[in-house]
Amino acid sequence: MDTHLEQKIKGIFQQQKAFFKTNQTKDIEFRKAQLRKFREVFLQHTDDLCEALSIDLGKSRKEAEYVEIQIVISELDYFLENIDEWAKPTPVPSKPHPSGAEVMSKVMYEPYGVTYIIGPFNYPVQLTFSPLIGALVAGNTAILKPSENTPHVAQVLENIVKESFDESYVAVIQGAIEENTLLLSLPFDYIFFTGSPNVGKIVMKAAAEQLIPLALELGGKSPTIVHKDADLDKAVARISYGKWINCGQTCVAPDYIYIHESVKDAFIEKFKAHLNTTYEGQSLGKIGKIVSQNQIKHLAGYLEAAPEKVIYGGGYDLETRHFEATLMDNITWNDQVMQQEIFGPILPVMTYNDIDEALEEINNRPKPLALYVFTENQEFADNVLHHTTSGDAEINSTIIHVGSHYLPFGGVGTSGMGKYHGKFSFESFSHSRSVLQVK
Repeated sequence: MDTHLEQKIKGIFQQQKAFFKTNQTKDIEFRKAQLRKFREVFLQHTDDLCEALSIDLGKSRKEAEYVEIQIVISELDYFLENIDEWAKPTPVPSKPHPSGAEVMSKVMYEPYGVTYIIGPFNYPVQLTFSPLIGALVAGNTAILKPSENTPHVAQVLENIVKESFDESYVAVIQGAIEENTLLLSLPFDYIFFTGSPNVGKIVMKAAAEQLIPLALELGGKSPTIVHKDADLDKAVARISYGKWINCGQTCVAPDYIYIHESVKDAFIEKFKAHLNTTYEGQSLGKIGKIVSQNQIKHLAGYLEAAPEKVIYGGGYDLETRHFEATLMDNITWNDQVMQQEIFGPILPVMTYNDIDEALEEINNRPKPLALYVFTENQEFADNVLHHTTSGDAEINSTIIHVGSHYLPFGGVGTSGMGKYHGKFSFESFSHSRSVLQVK
């Protein structure tokens, strides 16, 4: 690495360490003023963000505003409304003191200090700035590293941060593996990573070397169970939305369908009809772009491994990075497409007759980030949830839980650790300090 860049990164880190020691970030009015400034600058860059998202990921203006910009603003406004209440010490009951003296107990919420936030490429605005505002509402400073795979967006994010904050408070470091390796060697007070399980292991190993607390927002093969009593029209529309948004590059996207054998044929016919209507007959580009040509080749490998199982779509354009919405049928756990998270617009379909056998197969795999169940029978849905584990779950819907700041979002096992959004972001980026006082 260039010596000048290394010194710059270490210098920014030391500036933030020094600034945090001034205790300015612990002042609630300071936090609110900084967040309001950020909100103003962020909205001023709406056009720049939408253009960059179109170039890097082929996102339409409508999609960019809905899943990237508005989610950040909604979360930010919710923080501003509630920060005063959240930051108050929480009184708790006390056990009697041996001497009989009066005892008071409370929990105080303190910022960790200097945080490191590593953003992903798939939702590069939302999944970089949502953790950032969580870090700031809790009173921390932050260094961000946006994904190098979405360079146009990363530059706009840097511009927004520079206009909003002094770098001793919030800074952006651009780069890839080399820069990330250096940053992970620094003694941060908290690390927040969103990305793949493989890179998550590297981040966790680096954090373990210095005993740095962290949150890992990873991924996995999120199953979608469609029971024989499901409303198939609703299931098709809602699964389709969750799968094809952002061209399938969503950590909580339905990764595969597990459908009752008796309704599979009807389901597939409805799905094909829906795609023809909604996406104009497999129109390339209708669902966005794949992040890189290498990922296009990776996805194409799934189809080349079992071409006879492709029943809809399958086309792609290496130059433009477009990939059609694709259905695969008669899939088994041995197929290549079932060996890891797909992260693209390919939807494999498997069938079951005995739900207990299907759940056993799901449970034999790594714990997924999300699990979806489509059924009109509440007892069936409850049974599925009772006999499985996932980061989060939805019944008769997909992926919209991510947009709720009332729900904690995060994984379990290999799909991640730590929860955020809304008050859960404040708690994730805060140290809960127990205080006992005796009179």
